[in-house]
Amino acid sequence: MRRFTVVVLLAIAGGGWFFFQKFQLVGLEKLSVAPRTVQPPGPPPDPLASAAGAVPFSRQGNTIRIGSFDIQAFGPAKFGNPLAIKVIVDLLRRFDVIALQEIRSPRDDHLPRLVELLNAAGRHYDFVVGPRQGPPGAEQQFAFVFDAASVAVDRSTVYTVDDPGRRMTFDPLVASFQVRGPRDDEAFTFALVDVRVPPERRDEELTALAEVCRAVRSAPIQGRLEDDIILLGNFNADDHHLGALGDIPNTATALSAIPTNTRGTKMCDNMVFNRLATTEFTGRAGVVDLMHEFNLTMSQALEVSDHLPIWAEFSIYEGGQVGHIAERLSDSARK
Repeated sequence: MRRFTVVVLLAIAGGGWFFFQKFQLVGLEKLSVAPRTVQPPGPPPDPLASAAGAVPFSRQGNTIRIGSFDIQAFGPAKFGNPLAIKVIVDLLRRFDVIALQEIRSPRDDHLPRLVELLNAAGRHYDFVVGPRQGPPGAEQQFAFVFDAASVAVDRSTVYTVDDPGRRMTFDPLVASFQVRGPRDDEAFTFALVDVRVPPERRDEELTALAEVCRAVRSAPIQGRLEDDIILLGNFNADDHHLGALGDIPNTATALSAIPTNTRGTKMCDNMVFNRLATTEFTGRAGVVDLMHEFNLTMSQALEVSDHLPIWAEFSIYEGGQVGHIAERLSDSARK
């Protein structure tokens, strides 16, 4: 009997040790059980790191490519189309960060599965996604997919613009990024505003977007004001008909007079920023011709999307060159 009691006590002690190695008690008044996260040895976590954790830095050249893609009803049917999903994966790997519109799925696993496919070749992509929103039956999500080895997102800055007056059909998604590689005081930082404007409400919503642009510019990010605010997405307008948004002083667009729909008949998509502030823009921008780049027929290209992805190139250095900030501060001190 005594031997049996000893065995039982040892089993209980061993079980308790195993439990507390694997789990932790959460809360004081109402306890709950949560898996214990094992922190590997090393430096404290990077507050700008992706959710996937630390990733090796790699980049060739001194520029990054920012893109936008109205992915047109991205959901179960498109994910189940082998041709479409292959093209989308190959396409997204061309960007350091890309804004996506029209993610339309009742499930939450399509974007994580897409990122898994992106990383199957040893890459380090990650994403942030906004809530489902929009008219009943046509709800969609916006997202940013980014190469975590090239840029870092500050997840504390990710939010959907508050629109209590419901002036916009889809509230823009905002996120702030910093380029990896240069010193923190010289790395290009920027805020992206992911937008989609329905054609039937274009004028009203472009006016609202002008207010969104001003509001994001005046909102402190980590105690500082970000001057590089880039609105990107589907404006359903060309660069000469951006309404109140285009009337903001010093407004520039990455693209001009180029079709961005797959059929090549009209311009819908663009990037909008302040030309005096965002001097990191290199002047290089364009669209990805799905038919030409991936050897598709028009019918096959339309299976991917009725929009073409757009892109623009930016310097990895704040101000567009190494030492720009130091030179600017030095000039200010002399004055």
